[in-house]
Amino acid sequence: MRLTLGSRFVYAQLQCALMALGAAWSVAFGAPQTATSRPAVEEVADALFHVRQLNEVSISPDGTRVSWVESHEDAETGAESLSIYTRDPRTSGAAVRVTAGKGAAEFHEYDMAWSPDGKHLAFLSDAEKEGQLQLYIADLPAGHVRRITSVAGAWQRPSWSPDGKSIAILFTANAPRKPGPLEPVIAGTGVISEQIYNQRITIVDPASGKVRQVSPADLYVHEYDWSPDGKTFVATAAPGPGDANWYLAQIYTIAADTGKTISILKTAMQIANPVWSPDGKRVAFIGGLMSDEGVTGGDVFAFPASGGELRDLTPARKASPRWLRWLPSGQILFTEHTDGAVGIALLDPSGLEVKPLWTEHSKLALAVTPDGKNSAVIRESFRNPPEVWAGAIGEWKQITQVNGELHPLWGESRSLHWMNEGFRVQGWLLYPQGFDAARRYPLVVAVHGGPASVLESHWPSTWDYETMLAAAGYFVFYPNPRGSYGQGEAFTRANVRDFGYGDLRDILAGVNEVLRTAPVDPDRIGITGWSYGGYMTMWAITQTQMFRAAVAGAGIANYQSYYGENQIDQWLIPYFGGSVYDDPAVYQRSSPITFIKNVKTPTLILVGERDGECPLPQSYEYWHALNTLGVENEFVVYAGEGHRIAKPEHRRDVNRRALAWFDAHLK
Repeated sequence: MRLTLGSRFVYAQLQCALMALGAAWSVAFGAPQTATSRPAVEEVADALFHVRQLNEVSISPDGTRVSWVESHEDAETGAESLSIYTRDPRTSGAAVRVTAGKGAAEFHEYDMAWSPDGKHLAFLSDAEKEGQLQLYIADLPAGHVRRITSVAGAWQRPSWSPDGKSIAILFTANAPRKPGPLEPVIAGTGVISEQIYNQRITIVDPASGKVRQVSPADLYVHEYDWSPDGKTFVATAAPGPGDANWYLAQIYTIAADTGKTISILKTAMQIANPVWSPDGKRVAFIGGLMSDEGVTGGDVFAFPASGGELRDLTPARKASPRWLRWLPSGQILFTEHTDGAVGIALLDPSGLEVKPLWTEHSKLALAVTPDGKNSAVIRESFRNPPEVWAGAIGEWKQITQVNGELHPLWGESRSLHWMNEGFRVQGWLLYPQGFDAARRYPLVVAVHGGPASVLESHWPSTWDYETMLAAAGYFVFYPNPRGSYGQGEAFTRANVRDFGYGDLRDILAGVNEVLRTAPVDPDRIGITGWSYGGYMTMWAITQTQMFRAAVAGAGIANYQSYYGENQIDQWLIPYFGGSVYDDPAVYQRSSPITFIKNVKTPTLILVGERDGECPLPQSYEYWHALNTLGVENEFVVYAGEGHRIAKPEHRRDVNRRALAWFDAHLK
């Protein structure tokens, strides 16, 4: 039992254990294993670091150019690069890199926006000063790149005006860190109430580089869309701070010339992706119960921009729309999470008729031309690494081969369904590498974050330590219990005021389905997860003795103390029905610490030192209790990290340590 701060000590400690890991596998599974039948932990980690992650895709308005962002983490130096490439999808020509730098040097370059005429690509780059992004424009196809801004602060989401004469962008002047709750928080010293940095709509003149902030200084703008005539923005915004108050955001119109701001919709729902209708008379958005900004799911709503009745355009839909675009035809194109898959559909707002266009068990990012006739996507799944495809929706042709040499180092994947308490629940079962039906295997249950999120078929990144378990001889079960996306808004809301109860029963029913259909040893089952999955791990082992080992990442031990510690506290209100000061009992009811004396399970606890979403004290409180009660444990704090563990050496350590922990207790 110990507390390890940072990872320097971690590496020294693990060297001997890792050298013996291959032998441990042979003992655990009987006959010796060859390198081809089960890869070593370092081979799997190296393979994940060789993946070219594709994070963003865009298509020019005329469909003649597709651009995308490739990210790559250097396994030796830990350096991460984000690079922009473009090519004509109609030809077999090679992709061309678009960069503000010189030669082969790598930077952070992303957030692309095509001009209306398709001749210019705006993007962000830190080529001139590491860590400080500026706005650049590439004139294509010539490739000439020029810097437009020279202002200190955080920039994101550029968008050209309909006439192509200006660029809107979200800008936070003198921001002390990158925007977003996943980033490491700044140490709180001084007058805290004065440390609010609002993100504002800012208009940039591409010709002169003149920068003009438009939205009010006291509003934090999260998303926006130009009106068809270029005179007004529609935006989701709330008074700062931004990370917490996204949950309170309203929809505003903001005049592009004067900045005059009018609230046109206030609702208890979380709001995402506001867009104008082609005639500028209506606004559509996705509304629902969303526990994390940027992880969107709900129903499609629309209302008159001048004010009026709010209509749910996808009522009772057994899926969760996540992105939308209003087409010139008056139809709304949208993507959705649907029963563990991804779908694309067309919605007729007048008759509420939905026409499915395409569905697949994969993970998808979509970009379409304004008329919807051409598109580009990033597709990936458990079987296929990410690549870019282009063409009409559902008729795409692959235009990249950046990950063509990669192959899965884990077994097959299966979508499972089971019934529990009237709910039809879905999840994924990942088979171990070298699966032998005559043997019985250990199982690890991997609970996703959120809770309003979903686990879909995807190619793992260096962050997905659960998939490494399948490469090391485990079944891995990814349940999507009530509270998840993909089964409709009623399913997503089914854990309100019930954290840890119905959702855990769904998970346990799913484990029984796994035991019924796969050769799993019921005496060798573990559980893990990060964020809400970390909470569910901490919670589950207070409620059942089924799990023989646990790895809890960035969990929540005590919702009563958590309410006053985290920096996104407003997310709790719609889930618990009020603040902890209004109803402390409902927070106590779902807190693992309330039932901590039930824990007997050996537990590994992991967390980032500067996590603002699930702060370090929560993990410390859980560790302190396990220590006091004499439960076997280990506690690792990653120096300088936020909610998302960013440094490659720390990600490798999470992979190694989680695998070593489960090997020690389940094999």
